[in-house]
Amino acid sequence: MMIFEAILLTVITASTPLVIAAMGELVTERSGVLNLGVEGMMIIGAVCAFAVAQLSGSPLIGVGAGILAGGVFSLLFAFLTLTLVANQVATGLALTILGLGVSGMLGESFVGVPGVKLQPIAIPLLADIPVIGPLLFRQDIIFYLSVLLVLGVNWFLFRTRSGLKLRAIGDNHGSAHTLGIHVIRTRYLAVLFGGACAGLAGAQLSLVYTPQWVENMSAGRGWIALALVVFASWRPWRVLAGGYLFGAVTIGQLHAQAFGIGLPSQLLSALPYAATIVVLVIISQNRRTTLINTPASLGKPFVPDR
Repeated sequence: MMIFEAILLTVITASTPLVIAAMGELVTERSGVLNLGVEGMMIIGAVCAFAVAQLSGSPLIGVGAGILAGGVFSLLFAFLTLTLVANQVATGLALTILGLGVSGMLGESFVGVPGVKLQPIAIPLLADIPVIGPLLFRQDIIFYLSVLLVLGVNWFLFRTRSGLKLRAIGDNHGSAHTLGIHVIRTRYLAVLFGGACAGLAGAQLSLVYTPQWVENMSAGRGWIALALVVFASWRPWRVLAGGYLFGAVTIGQLHAQAFGIGLPSQLLSALPYAATIVVLVIISQNRRTTLINTPASLGKPFVPDR
């Protein structure tokens, strides 16, 4: 039972950054913007969170720095694609490359330095419940934020007027502009939110998942988050389920190596990414559902009338 509980705790820790980053990208894509720079924003959030936590001695300040760094990077993407009308795919890829390079430069002096770990918060009484208590009620604040994020985004998108406007822009930005909705401003806010979530996910990696700085420590999680949005058909609750599915696959391959399963370690390490490809192939077979839920103006630039 103790081994099973430890495995589940690790799965939750590994899944949390995927859920957070994917929720931010879901809101961005619901507004009709495709930001492929999630990986770059995550790694920038990770290095800034670690550096600030190390210098200040406070992991909470580090979390704030990670969110801020991801938001600033997302604003760069928004300025290039929404104001200058640059190609979103090319800009997103450039943002990822830039993030990986800048993070390596900023984090060079922090390699091998012991990190400041964000400690879990035990909820009184509930944390003492066997099995469920340690899993759900003795976690770090970022885990609780991820749960609130799913609840909040679901409520915002489908229960508020602002969420309806956001979805309207994603479905048809021309019609939304005709109705007086501020397309560019709304997309700026959506991209900023997505960047802040990616920065928070990066902070979780360097302050909770592995409390240290390692170059390229995001290890493709930003790309998995992008695939997760498609896997979830742009639905918040499906993002939560998919995030834990991918997290379980990631941790499963680590335990498979520990138990000495007779497969090459390189093959086991590739399992999370192979699972991503398999899921996308399965989704492509159900084109009707995917097309219905996909924002119609996803990736298409909007130039308002002058």
